[in-house]
Amino acid sequence: MSPPLVTLIACACALSVANVYYAQPLLDALAHDFDLTEAAVGSVITAAQIGSGMALVFLVPLGDRLPRRRLMLAQMAALVAALAGVSAAQTAVQLLIGMLCVGLLGTAMTQGLIAYAATATSAAERGRVVGAAQGGVVMGLLLARVLAGGIADLASWRMVYATSAALMIVLALILGRCLPMQTMPPRSLPYPQLVLSMFTLLARDRVLRVRGVIAMLMFAAFGVFWSGMVLLLSAPPHGLSHTAIGAFGLVGAAGALGAVRAGSWADRGHAQAVSLLALLLLTASWVPLYFAPVSLWALVLGVLALDLAGQAIHVTNQSMILRSGSDAHSRLIGGYMLFYAVGSGAGAMASTWTFAHGGWSAVCALGATLSGMAWLFWAVTKPPAQADASPRLPACDRVGRA
Repeated sequence: MSPPLVTLIACACALSVANVYYAQPLLDALAHDFDLTEAAVGSVITAAQIGSGMALVFLVPLGDRLPRRRLMLAQMAALVAALAGVSAAQTAVQLLIGMLCVGLLGTAMTQGLIAYAATATSAAERGRVVGAAQGGVVMGLLLARVLAGGIADLASWRMVYATSAALMIVLALILGRCLPMQTMPPRSLPYPQLVLSMFTLLARDRVLRVRGVIAMLMFAAFGVFWSGMVLLLSAPPHGLSHTAIGAFGLVGAAGALGAVRAGSWADRGHAQAVSLLALLLLTASWVPLYFAPVSLWALVLGVLALDLAGQAIHVTNQSMILRSGSDAHSRLIGGYMLFYAVGSGAGAMASTWTFAHGGWSAVCALGATLSGMAWLFWAVTKPPAQADASPRLPACDRVGRA
């Protein structure tokens, strides 16, 4: 895959996934406009994550059956309509429905692009290309907060979603011209069997299950931090603006860039070593984060460590589950990201409830516990050292036809 095409896919991933996370730095404004309590406003993020989970089950597997480029362009058109709906929402119910649709379509687009990249590359470079695409996802996730905060301060939170709808239209035109068509398998499963086969993959593929649970705990810790941080920084003693809060996404992006080579290291057989170091760093990051109420420098250090560790784990996970030359890449990614959706949604909801009842120290205790659980689960399930470099069993390639 040519470097310009890799860059285009990474940028498209960033813009697509950003839609799911624009709401995080806007939680206080949404709570005010729709009369939601601090404990309840986390449901806005949870609605988007429910949509993400639905996409992973019902839309992402379609990439193994239909031409991916046409499928993604259709999803982008629907995403533009969903973003316009959120921008125009007048009630909390309309907002939640709109966020569910944005999560559904933004996630389908993002994971469809990653599956496209994985299918279009050889096994030798798959970790590198998927790592670049996943780097775009993390950059979009983090920079979404910067863009949303800046636009909300200049105009309003509604303009955030109107602007994103316009960006999606431009992106659709570019992808329609630049993405090559892919050859589909000569025989594909009926849609009901296609969806069910994803759960068959989950049942049979131990690597997918293990790395999925690690991802679920890691993204739950992420959701705990990013949702709780908004409530912390928008209140005294910090009292920061949306722009300032969103700017911490730039700090996280800098940390994530430090892990861009994680996919290449996994390709070379070092996936377990990367996992160990990243999970230990993830757990340790909550020490400086605990001091965020009294020191923004401690917050910066904690964000750098948290996002460096999270990106390294996420890229390594996807490199490991996509090692085989499978015709089920969309379903493998969909199955893996189900764990992500569960973790992110639960973490966001738990964070706002925990902050309302126990403050920032309780949020940090929850995040550190989840991070430590991820490390403990990895340690218990880690295969023998020689297994890390061994090739994946090809069973996944035949699950869809079994």
